[in-house]
Amino acid sequence: MHLNKMEIKASTFFTKEQQEQIRDAIKKAENETSGEIRVHIETSFKGSVLDRASWIFRRIGMHATENHNGVLFYLAVRNREFAIIGDSGINSKVPDDFWNSIKEVVGRHFSDGKFTEGLIEGIVMTGNQLREHFPHKRDDINELSDEISFDEPEQPPIL
Repeated sequence: MHLNKMEIKASTFFTKEQQEQIRDAIKKAENETSGEIRVHIETSFKGSVLDRASWIFRRIGMHATENHNGVLFYLAVRNREFAIIGDSGINSKVPDDFWNSIKEVVGRHFSDGKFTEGLIEGIVMTGNQLREHFPHKRDDINELSDEISFDEPEQPPIL
């Protein structure tokens, strides 16, 4: 089935079953680390993908975790671009190339049209790598929702 770029919307890009698989991967990864992982899907954006992902990171409150150990997987479906953003607590403890292997794996899956698989593998890899620097503790609380967040383009008003 060929999809027209204009028909693609963030909220329907993944099926309900795929969204559940992604949420399950987040929950599993967060059982290994005190880090907080979110996925945000947007229909489209203008500008730099890293700038947009950083703005979304703050907008959805990821900068406000106690240990500054939030990770955002950002995907803009019409743009066919993604970014992985880690908070300052992570970036101060990990090597500069920490995100490269995860980005490469996710990118390979995305190039093959395997978006669910790419996100799940990236989330699992993130949880495994964060475990070393931010191990899960018995009293850890889930500071951020595991639900996928979405943004759709503004619809013009009906006149």
